[in-house]
Amino acid sequence: MYELDPEERAIVDTVRDFVDREVRPVARELEHENRYPEQLIEQMKRLGIYGLAIPEPYGDVRVSTPCYAMVTEELARGWMSLAGAMGGHTVVAKLLLDHGTEEQKARYLPRMATGELRATMALTEPGGGSDLQALRTQARRDGDEYVINGSKTWITNARRSGLVALLCRTDPQARPAHTGISVLLVEKVPGFTVSKDLPKLGYKGVESCELSFEDCRVPADAVLGGVEGKGFAQMMRGLEIGRIQVAARATGVGRAALDDALRYAQERESFGKPIWQHQSVGNHLATMATKLTAARQLLLHAARRYDSGERADLEAGMAKLFCSETAMEIALDAIRVHGGYGYSTEFDVERYFRDAPLMIVGEGTNEIQQTVIARQLIARGGL
Repeated sequence: MYELDPEERAIVDTVRDFVDREVRPVARELEHENRYPEQLIEQMKRLGIYGLAIPEPYGDVRVSTPCYAMVTEELARGWMSLAGAMGGHTVVAKLLLDHGTEEQKARYLPRMATGELRATMALTEPGGGSDLQALRTQARRDGDEYVINGSKTWITNARRSGLVALLCRTDPQARPAHTGISVLLVEKVPGFTVSKDLPKLGYKGVESCELSFEDCRVPADAVLGGVEGKGFAQMMRGLEIGRIQVAARATGVGRAALDDALRYAQERESFGKPIWQHQSVGNHLATMATKLTAARQLLLHAARRYDSGERADLEAGMAKLFCSETAMEIALDAIRVHGGYGYSTEFDVERYFRDAPLMIVGEGTNEIQQTVIARQLIARGGL
């Protein structure tokens, strides 16, 4: 296991205690009711979870990426939706820290660190999916303002976020196309509408929305970093931490499923002995634990690479790909271990099985991750 310093270990331990004490006892009820976890979110704010990526002078502490990944894993172990409620927020914080102007940092980061201001990113469009260079949302310069028109979909936390990092096209004529893409920092202003919440298989409680922009006007200084045409590269770096976060969520779901399966296999008896002693069940547990251990090591490897300052899209893509596929496999095997009870809504394993697919298709599908990995393997001359 990757060793954190004592301060970061204490942070992870605090979040673990919060999950065991406050989250796990209520997660099933909240999830089945698809109810927004207002009280838990407020407790996350007080614990400083929304400021983990924001250093002084804007926040109180900036933890390492391995520590951030472990905190995310703990939250997802309790309820994956809670980890999702802070994922995009962190990406926007990183975008501001790495690329924002001093005015942008001072305006947003102190309030983001406390959770007073929550942020999300808006990339995906109804007809675009993972092809971000084909986006159609445009921001046309009009004097000292930009006029935005277009739509986005599957935007998590859109209703409760006061700031959206919007990926849009500011120069439709630019070639290559990605040089005409910018990130605009958009607040809730006229012309910006959260049109509807999307129904989902899992990932309940927090909202995933469609957004529409109709002649939405924002000031010219809303461009991240103050310079047009940098948005695609900025967001690609942002997605590295986003994919590490999704990999950590998947690892947390896989861990919860394994923990529940281990507990049940020791308590449940058949043919006169605990079911883990039956070879077929024991083999499931052994394989689940092995895959989860490998997933966590790949996650921490990507996190360390990100902190090195080197390009980490290969490592983040590998972690996101492997951890998410592993979470799905472990969740299914946990149902097998539970037998008929695994299909019952009275046990949590059915929730893990519904939550796990999100990490396979979210933050760039796993098919896209494979493309990213292959390209980087060629570019780097192998591993």
